[in-house]
Amino acid sequence: MDDSRLTDFVTTFLKKKGFNEAETAFRAELQRKNNNSSNNNSIDVLNDPELSKFFRSFSESEDGPARYQDEYSKLRSWTYSSLDLYKHELLHVLYPVFIHCFMDLVAKKHIQEARTFFNSFREDHEMLHLRDLQKLEGVLTPSHLEEMEFAHSLRHSKVNIKICQYSYELLLQYLHKTQCTKMLGIINERINFEVSPGQPSSISDDAEIVTLIGSNQDAANKINQKEVHWGLLEDSLESRLEKTGGLLSDSEKAEGENKEGEVDENKKRSVEGGKQGTSMKKLKKDKAINATAKTSRPEANTVPVAPRVKSELALPVMPVEVEQSFLEDLRNRVQLSSVALPSVCFYTFINTHNGLNCASISHDGSLVAGGFSDSSLKVWDMAKLGQQTRSLLVSAVSQGENDTTAKEDTLGANGSKRSYTLFQGHSGPVYSASFSPLGDYILSCSADATIRLWSTKLNANLVCYKGHNYPVWDVQFSPLGHYFASCSHDRTARVWSIDRIQPLRIAAGHLSDVDCVRWHANSNYIATGSSDKTVRLWDVVSGDCVRIFVGHRSMILSLAMSPDGRYMASGDEDGAIMMWDLASGRCVTPLMGHTSCVWSLAFSCEGTLLASGSADSTVKLWDVTTSTKVPKTEEKSGNPNRLRSLKTLPTKSTPVYTVQVLLEFYFIFPFLFSSPEGVK
Repeated sequence: MDDSRLTDFVTTFLKKKGFNEAETAFRAELQRKNNNSSNNNSIDVLNDPELSKFFRSFSESEDGPARYQDEYSKLRSWTYSSLDLYKHELLHVLYPVFIHCFMDLVAKKHIQEARTFFNSFREDHEMLHLRDLQKLEGVLTPSHLEEMEFAHSLRHSKVNIKICQYSYELLLQYLHKTQCTKMLGIINERINFEVSPGQPSSISDDAEIVTLIGSNQDAANKINQKEVHWGLLEDSLESRLEKTGGLLSDSEKAEGENKEGEVDENKKRSVEGGKQGTSMKKLKKDKAINATAKTSRPEANTVPVAPRVKSELALPVMPVEVEQSFLEDLRNRVQLSSVALPSVCFYTFINTHNGLNCASISHDGSLVAGGFSDSSLKVWDMAKLGQQTRSLLVSAVSQGENDTTAKEDTLGANGSKRSYTLFQGHSGPVYSASFSPLGDYILSCSADATIRLWSTKLNANLVCYKGHNYPVWDVQFSPLGHYFASCSHDRTARVWSIDRIQPLRIAAGHLSDVDCVRWHANSNYIATGSSDKTVRLWDVVSGDCVRIFVGHRSMILSLAMSPDGRYMASGDEDGAIMMWDLASGRCVTPLMGHTSCVWSLAFSCEGTLLASGSADSTVKLWDVTTSTKVPKTEEKSGNPNRLRSLKTLPTKSTPVYTVQVLLEFYFIFPFLFSSPEGVK
């Protein structure tokens, strides 16, 4: 090593380590040495074997792959041997350090060492991060780090970790003491710590401990500080009834009339039929139910009234007849609670043979649509089916006979028409369908990157909307119609109006696919769920992100907004459901109970109940009022009961595709049955 190369090496080393003052002093000393040629007391770096040996060994070990394995092993052993009070927080640091050690080795072309490192420690993280590890297994070359979407997101984003002050200080003290410079560098560059004072959080409250964000935490916090006007519209139907008092008085009046009519009718039947004992038992039961319903009302009424906000969009005018019909439904709706559960109706798709991708029900329950892998959209009119053979339809649901509902893909025996309306136009599988509020239109989106608007009156395609570049996963009409939102594999969501072929707004910011989209009750916001494990809330007018919700550990597949706009529910691939407060941007409570993907969520009309449909072949009803109010005793215990499920409705090995609220006392669930024998 000659003099110039050695000088360059030392200068590079000092600059790499950030020793700016040492580098300046070294250059000054070198300049002084060159100016003073009479200095004969300096060290002969060219002929000193010990110094040359040191620099050679340092240059060989500085970026050596063995250092990653050695330092990570030390950090892992120290973490697992820590006190239980701090261990669960320190263990969260291991996962991001592990994946970045692996990706650093791949980036430096130490492929074999990277695979050895990955296989040696992957078992530690398979329980919580199995799907992420399966994706990283495909990283085999440095180019994969840029080409693979998941790896690229990890390399260009920081992992946010919540940790207490003492755990944070313990970690830094250990890394400095053991001189684990590689681990310290990764933690400094790849992890953003949110340090909180006091004791560590309990294990049961770590839903938001480790999250991947698209920007630094300061930017995310700044976004979540924006004001969100989550209330209902000033001129909504609910507000009109509340102002006039028609909602409460009319409903109570209707209940009173119904109760009197039931009493008189039951008494009459008991006298005529000679079954007074049975009738009296029924009367007592009805009285008990009514009493419990009355006692539950004051609890529901203690919830603060939702504020009123102005619409930022030019909303369509609702026809007078339709408005009167909606008002009548609101006056007659029934109060739901944990003691007054809704009725449930199931629609079954028979003999679909895994071809059904989505299902949708109109707001009045008269139309049912299904999107299929053969690019078709099929719509059934339930009223016509009932008029054809009502008795046979009931027999088919209970006994599984192959009547006209099971023969969807063929004509009748006498050449009669199909029992459904077939809409054809897409050139790829149909992934989502959405009815307009009045049921006169239906939207569908497909893998062909298009969205189509169909008329259920004309049975024809009206418009084909093109804007996305990749498959469109979901499309949803706004609560009042005219506007709709879509989301796609291109990581964006878009807001459209039915009278324009180009999108009005583009919401970009997610790090991966945007899998689902939902409108807020006042139509001023849309929520999007993504494969990057986050939910975002977007202002429709400005197109800005106003909330980032982090806490899920897998991709988000379903969303639902409460009718008053206060809360949002999100379901993920692992079966977890989280209830979010839109005002604060924080998780109110997780709802744990499903064992597989949550494909659909729906609130009751007044927001007291939440229904969830899952691939685990069950439907669950959750009590929203108790789920959003955790008792102080449970908060202090650190082990709150989050299984606030009121009822579980199992199907016979059939996944539930869609949950839809019709009237106040009905939930309807379409689900898939692919057995050739039919429903049993």
